[in-house]
Amino acid sequence: MFGTRWLTYLESGLNTTFICPVAVGLDKKIPNLQWAATGLDSLLVLILAELSFSCNAQNSAYPRRNSQIWGAVLALNVLDPGVISYVDLDWCDYLQDSARTSRLALAVEFPLPWVGPMAGYFIQSLLRLCKFNAVTNIQEELEPKSRLFGWPNGYVKFVTLAFALGPAFYKTDVASYHPIDMLIFQAGNHSAEYVKYATQGHSLEYAVAQYRRRYTRNPPPGFDKWYKYAIARESLIIDQYDQIYEDMLPFWSVQPAELRRLTMELTSDPWNELGLLSIRNGSVSIGDTVPPTHRWMMEGVTRMIEKFVEFLPDMDLAFNINDEPRIVVPYNDITSMRESARGKENAIGDRSWPVPSLGTWTTPDTSSVDHSYFKLYSLQNNFAAFSSGACPSNSRARNRAVDSNPRSHIDYSNIAPHSLGQFMSDWQLSKSICHQPDMAHLHGLYASPAALKGSRKLLPVFSQSKAHGYNDILYPSCWNYIDKVAYRPAESSENNDNADPPFHKKLNTLFWRGATSEGVSPGTGTWRGMTRQRLVHLANNLTNSAHDEVTLLVQDPYKRSGRYRHVNVLGTQLDSLGLSTDIKIVDHIVRCGGMPPHSDCDDQEAEFTFAKPVDFQNHWKHRYLFDLDGAGFSGRFLPFLQSHSLPFKTALFREWYDERITPWAHFVPLDLRLHGVYSTLAYFAGMDGRDARTGKTLYIGNHLKEAEAIAENGRNWANKALRKEDMEIYFFRLLLEWGRVLDDQREELGYSGMIKNT
Repeated sequence: MFGTRWLTYLESGLNTTFICPVAVGLDKKIPNLQWAATGLDSLLVLILAELSFSCNAQNSAYPRRNSQIWGAVLALNVLDPGVISYVDLDWCDYLQDSARTSRLALAVEFPLPWVGPMAGYFIQSLLRLCKFNAVTNIQEELEPKSRLFGWPNGYVKFVTLAFALGPAFYKTDVASYHPIDMLIFQAGNHSAEYVKYATQGHSLEYAVAQYRRRYTRNPPPGFDKWYKYAIARESLIIDQYDQIYEDMLPFWSVQPAELRRLTMELTSDPWNELGLLSIRNGSVSIGDTVPPTHRWMMEGVTRMIEKFVEFLPDMDLAFNINDEPRIVVPYNDITSMRESARGKENAIGDRSWPVPSLGTWTTPDTSSVDHSYFKLYSLQNNFAAFSSGACPSNSRARNRAVDSNPRSHIDYSNIAPHSLGQFMSDWQLSKSICHQPDMAHLHGLYASPAALKGSRKLLPVFSQSKAHGYNDILYPSCWNYIDKVAYRPAESSENNDNADPPFHKKLNTLFWRGATSEGVSPGTGTWRGMTRQRLVHLANNLTNSAHDEVTLLVQDPYKRSGRYRHVNVLGTQLDSLGLSTDIKIVDHIVRCGGMPPHSDCDDQEAEFTFAKPVDFQNHWKHRYLFDLDGAGFSGRFLPFLQSHSLPFKTALFREWYDERITPWAHFVPLDLRLHGVYSTLAYFAGMDGRDARTGKTLYIGNHLKEAEAIAENGRNWANKALRKEDMEIYFFRLLLEWGRVLDDQREELGYSGMIKNT
């Protein structure tokens, strides 16, 4: 199996991509602070050893001395993190590492309850043999008779344990297959099963039956019109709309009149930054509170709705005009709402929309509107205070606050649930923060968003994208619908950089251009953890330091063909191995602040080099295109899918089409920590060279056929299931569902094939 031996290797060997910038001198400060922390820990060991001696003594004169010693211990524990905060290095774990080492040794010397006897004997003997005798010597000087056991006994026990446990450790770092081969195979099966499952309703009657089976009630009134609309536009997806179901479900626990009132109140206050769309008598209009800067967005949404508005009931809709999502209902509350809503699912309504429905939407008096629905979370870390509230109280995100601090090495327990070694194995689970407390500092949405106005109350807000745990209602973004960014390659030509040539004629390069727009770094060094900056640093700023070593999966030259092993290589050696990247920030740093010597603008300008903007159509000459989140979803992904290039995608945000696309079948998924970027690129692009330190061969054959196959699968699927027509079909069905949720008679409404008018 791939598992145990490789996972053990990765657990101890993967560097984080969190930036330790050379330009601001942290590469020199950190080693000095390591020595300082080691000294502090040594003092702590001495004091606790003395405390152990005094506690074991029978003399009753020691209580006062014990109090003094405990005071010194507490002072040192306060001083240790004080050193870290003094230089603003709370994101580094170098000092924490030395503290753990000394305290582990201390736990071995003194029989603490959480260290088992066998583990204690083994670790103590191992530490001695590895010249970690300082703690033992201190103990012997203070009280020779207080040792757990003598050296000869310890040595014998160590040798015995070594023989007994040796076979468990004797495992080579070699495996007989590449994990991406298996992931691609599984993805092909999953994609085929999805298409089969998503469209089983080959007639209106069968589609209604499928709806009842999946969602345990009749479809909403107007479903027959929706079905005809979808079939006329050759939709491949008729039955699978689980995202809509999940988004709608908790709102069934809120009274319709309350939802209507909230919509009007929310959109009447410009501070909320919500745009109003009103549907009346088969037409749609934009509310007066939409700011001019975002009117294009509401006009795009209007253009989409106009295609089917004649079939919709009257309603008002509140659209989030910011990039960031808005609603996080605490886990216990949203769970209760969902359970309450499921208790009402068996009601089989068969009535059509009330006629007329306009009376339901009378304009309420907003003179005494409550303006406290949202709280401002911009320019601050909101992971603990807001976003992680969507997770259960026993989750790592809620219980492991200390683990949210970024470190020099990746905590493998954060990535193991959704990974196979370095590679993404569960795309949907990877977007859950509940098992990933380190995400607090690895994405702008959590670390320092530009415009996050959030609410813990379930509010009827429509958003273009959302992160895990957010309760906004997803709708298809007009960004792609009105072609703010579009796939429009030039005619093929040998000298035309804007053409989209065949895959084998493209540059064997991973390409990205973009701005530092993911979040704001206001002078606190937050930029060091943001995904875009980490990607640029990974591609351009690696050094020969141990922190910048990159783990690669290569073919084993000492075993038969087809076997693989992990190696760590110098960051500066990647280009010479043939791993070509062209990843740059465009023009200059944006969304930053602070004053010298803590100016995040100046620090980033010093750390990075910049490129001029390129024509968007210039992307297609590269084989591999990197796609990342900005402050919200990436509008480039759909054009990337439509091209003949292969998208590499890392994302926090979910969009309306997430359930339709399959990683490793339509695109290449990557973890937000970016630790697998180069191993993934090596698999597809190939690599050949020698290790600069050992001279050993570093080789992996390219998989261009697999890369081209995924690129073409994604392109074909995007042209069948992610078209503008598919956006309309999704939105049409979403608004039919929402119209029913808003109606006072919603339990009686539905389409059964024989509609009764009210």
